[in-house]
Order: sequence, then structure tokens, then C-alpha cells
Amino acid sequence: MTTVTAAVVQAAAPLFDTPAALHRVEQLIREAVGSHRAGVVVLPEAFLGGYPKGLDFGITVGSRTPEGRDLFRRYHAAAIEIPGPEVEALAAVTRELGVHAVVGAVERQRGTLYCVALFFGPDGYLGLHRKLMPTAAERYLWGQGDGSTLPVVDTGTARLGAAICWENYMPLFRTAMYAKGVDLWCAPTVDDRDSWQATLRHIALEGRCFVLGACQYLRRDALPADVHPVQGDAPGTVLIGGGSVIVSPLGEILAGPLRDGEGILSAALDLDDLARARFDFDPTGHYARPDVFTLHVDETARATVAPTQG
Repeated sequence: MTTVTAAVVQAAAPLFDTPAALHRVEQLIREAVGSHRAGVVVLPEAFLGGYPKGLDFGITVGSRTPEGRDLFRRYHAAAIEIPGPEVEALAAVTRELGVHAVVGAVERQRGTLYCVALFFGPDGYLGLHRKLMPTAAERYLWGQGDGSTLPVVDTGTARLGAAICWENYMPLFRTAMYAKGVDLWCAPTVDDRDSWQATLRHIALEGRCFVLGACQYLRRDALPADVHPVQGDAPGTVLIGGGSVIVSPLGEILAGPLRDGEGILSAALDLDDLARARFDFDPTGHYARPDVFTLHVDETARATVAPTQG
């Protein structure tokens, strides 16, 4: 039997304070390895850079405010560049600990921000996935990724992939990732609804993979005093309520869902369960009908400006 211990982190991401966020990520990875003996660690969406839950950035249809523009300036400044010092620091940690980690972050590329999942391992930084479709009002904060950042990382014992928050609702995205042979489906998110649990259990059953769902737990008192979320300014107001969970390839909950606070969930994953689950269903294998259905995935990078050679 081959096993790997997976850990999902539920915690608040510091907003507008990148050094504090980086320090927190390092601490949490070390705790997951030291206290839970984790070989794979998943942190929530937008942990480095922050998820500004409840902030409207002064936007109404057809208008923006100077105050909202300055708030975005702060958010832009807190994002990280890739490559950059934050990525180098986390690569050093995973090399030291010999662990794989998937970390939610906000990437800054000139004037555009992207919500990303960063992959690390015993060899350091391994690559990233950019969120293909920001959800609702996230679209005025984050750009769209393209098909060039859909990595699946082979750890030597299992294959890691990531879908960020509502990408998990995209059937064609899921199909493309299943075809890449994902064994450990990482789902960094800020979706804390009870219905999200059904989504993650469905993906486990549909993809016949382990699902590692990591959600933030964020209260008002974790935000700077000078910002005012629409949920109110009472310090104990819960802005993101958690719900991190680990699910088996047959949809059974192995750990969680975690509510009402921060914490780390872990579970020993029996990788032989992957074959047991795929015995009667393999979505892009023996249960597929390529004579009826086909999916074409464009994984080329889409540059706005392509210099002419010559």
C-alpha cells in the first residue's frame, strides 16, 4: 500500500501586508509538516496577496471613485511578482522540508493581477496555474488566465492538479484535467457555503480522485481598520467561514469540513484507492465515448503583443 499524508490549511490571509502573509505561509507549511507529517500541503485561494472579501473598490456600473482607485493601488502593491522573492522564499522552505505545496496567491504582471495557484516541491518552485475565469466582481480585480498554465505535477507517487474556487464548476476544465491524470485534485477557495461540499464530493466521484479543499477563515478584525467591508465593522463578523475538507475518490469525507475557526486538517491517503475507484468509472478512459464526444484544449500562451522576428 502506498500512502501520502495530505494537509489542507484553513486560515486568514493578511490583506495589504505581503511580508506578514509570506511569514504566515511559511509557518503554516512548517506546522503541517511538523505536526501532521504532511507530504502535500494545500493553502487557500489568494493567500499571498489577500482576498478582499466585502470591499467594493468604489465601483458602480459606469463609474469608479478616486478612493476605489487608491484601494486598488494598495491591492496591486501587495500582489507578488513571479519569479520574485516570495516565490524564492517558499521554494527554499519546500526544498528544506521535502514537501509538495500548493499555495493560493495574487500575481502582479505590470498593470494586471491574476489569481494563481503556485506549485512547489522538494525541487523548489514547479510552476503555476492562473485562474481562467474570475467570478463576478473578481473580474474588475483579476485578469483571465489562458490554456498555457494548466499544469499537472508528478510527485513520484501521485499527480497534483489545481482548480481555483468556481473553476471547479467548469465541466470542460474538469474534463481537461481528468485527461491529464490528476490523482490529488487541489481546490484552493474562499467559497464557504454548505453547497460547496457537494461540489467537492461530486468532483471526487466524477474524477475518481482525492479532493483537497482549502478555504480561508476570515473575520473582520483580521482586516486593516481603515477598510470597511459591506458585512459591517463589528470585529467578530465572519467574512469567510471556512469549510476545508478532504474527500476520497469515492466521495467519502476523510477530514472536515472544518468550521468556526482556523486549523489544519490532514488525512493519510491510500493511493491504491485510486485504482479501486476507477474500476467502474474513468471519465476520460473506459467510461468515455470519444466516438461521440471530443474536447479540444488550446494550451498556447496568448500574448497581447507578439513581436515579429526578422
